Parts: sequence; structure tokens; C-alpha cells
Amino acid sequence: MKEYRVAIVGMGAVGREMVKILEKSAVPVSDLKLLVRRNDGDTISFRGKDYVVKRVTPGCFKDLDLVLMAAGGDAATELAPIAQKEGAVVIDNSSAFRMEPNVPLVIPEVNPEAAGEHKGLIANPNCSTTQMLVPLKPLHDLFKIKRIVVSTYQAVSGTGKKALDELKKQAEDYLASKVVEPQIYPHQIAFNILPHIDSFLENGYTKEEMKMVNETQKIFGDEDIQVSPTAARVPVFNCHSESINIETEKPLPEVAEIKKILAQAPGIVVVDDVQNNEYPLALNCTGTDKVYVGRIRKDFTVTNGLNFWVVADNLRKGAALNAVQIAELLVAKNWL
Repeated sequence: MKEYRVAIVGMGAVGREMVKILEKSAVPVSDLKLLVRRNDGDTISFRGKDYVVKRVTPGCFKDLDLVLMAAGGDAATELAPIAQKEGAVVIDNSSAFRMEPNVPLVIPEVNPEAAGEHKGLIANPNCSTTQMLVPLKPLHDLFKIKRIVVSTYQAVSGTGKKALDELKKQAEDYLASKVVEPQIYPHQIAFNILPHIDSFLENGYTKEEMKMVNETQKIFGDEDIQVSPTAARVPVFNCHSESINIETEKPLPEVAEIKKILAQAPGIVVVDDVQNNEYPLALNCTGTDKVYVGRIRKDFTVTNGLNFWVVADNLRKGAALNAVQIAELLVAKNWL
């Protein structure tokens, strides 16, 4: 079996999660580089061998087959084209290239064929888009979705380690009757909900919300799908939750049949027994790879409407796992 020379760029929460997931993946790795723009020197174990995290230097992408980019947008904008030019296929987790027309935006359970059209660069969707579209895909295929209204409840891990530390400190300070001082977010996040992720645009939506609009239309290849999101930050350490309402063109079957459709689709676990208080919870989903769906019910206010609740680990399926799944797809299809 052919083996591949791989690099992961960025050793923040997502990058380190990529190392863990890649280690257990089906990607045969002959050599691994762990790269950062600063704060090098850490040692990370991978498949029984220790690797030292090194700084990005000129020519460091030469002789590589695959680069998983877990760095921020500025770093990705600078480094992804260099890696691509030096001969590697790049899977980028940032938002830098998602809406470029010649860059596939891929969720393996949703549009795997798009990965085969790459020209050396593939984009990973936004975490909130990914976990929404995994359960929407089978429904869209069968009933054609025409409108989506989604509210997200996003964990602070999506912002990074400093946000995790801030939530913990704010909670401790608040319970100790100390002054709570926000640093990462514009307001206190502990015991609070902020209807505000990323900057506001002229249309009143935020960049985070418009990512869900634009990425959904691109991934589904349908600019007629209407998407109206509200993205909120909640005082949860990890796992994003979403309340999703859809309206379809074709009549929907009974809820029991919809549960079967979703349960049989790839990457989905249905947790829906409300009589016993069973539904997806962030506490239960952290560290897992599936998208969990529950509270499935008809929307009685429209002819073909459906409501449901979705939870997924934003660091894994929302970021690191999806990127590695794309890598596995490239290997399996010989698209590298």
C-alpha cells in the first residue's frame, strides 16, 4: 500500500485534534511534519513515534503529499498557496478559500464527489454548517429543501483555548462574588448567552451566519435554498447545538419514517425518546465523531415543515475529523 508524507500546520486545539484523529485513521503515513509559525519545540506522539513541532521555513512543504491546514485564516492565506505550489494537496480548515469557485468545499457524507475536482486545494466548511448539512443531506435528496431557519448554540471551544480559560475563570469569579471581566468576548459569557459570533454585516447578520448561508448553497449546489441563521455563543465548553427548521417542496412522511431515514444515513445517530428525556446533549457528545439528531417533529405551521435538534463535537466533526475524512476519501479514491 502506498504511504503518504503528511504535514499538519497549526498546533492549536484543532491541530492537536487532527493529530489524534489522523493517528487512528485509514491514511497510511510514512512521515509526519508538525508545523507552526511560532511557539515551536513541543513533542507530540504519533503512531508510536515522537515528533518535534517545528517552525514553517522556506521549502518545508516540498516532498509532501498532503497538508492539513489547522492554522488561522491569515496563516492559511499565506501558506496554503505555497504548499500547493510546492506539490502538496492542501485541506484547509479556515474560511480563507471556502467560497472560491475553483476550490471544492467538502463534507464527505454530503458531497464526496466534489473532492475529486480539486486542483490542489480543498476547503473544510464552517463547523456549524457541517453539522447542519449532514442530517439535511438525506432529507434534501428525498424531499428537496427550499428553506432553512437555524439557530446555533455554539460552545466556546470554537474560539480557542483562551475562551475556554475565560469561561472557567468567569464562572469561578461569578460564584465567588468577584468582578467578572470579559477579555475574549464583548460581554460576560459565564451564565450568559451572546447572540453574536464574528462581526456584524450591513444586512444585520454576522459573518458566522452568512457563512452558513453561502456554504449551504455551494455544498448543495443550489442557490435557491433560502437559509436564515442566528448564531449564538453559549457558556458550554465543547460541542455545538443547533435548532433547525426546514420547509420542503415535496410532502414529508410521518416522523417515524423520517427517523429511519436519518438513522440509516452516514454519520448520523438518532437520539429521540422524549418520553424518557432522551435527546442529544453537548455533555454526551463531546469527544465523539457522529452528528446526533433528536426532538424530530413536524412543524404544524406550514405544509411541509420539520423541526429537529442537532449536536456535534465542533472540534472533531466540525473541524479536525472532517478534514481527516477528506484525506481518507482522497486516499481511497486515489485522488491525491
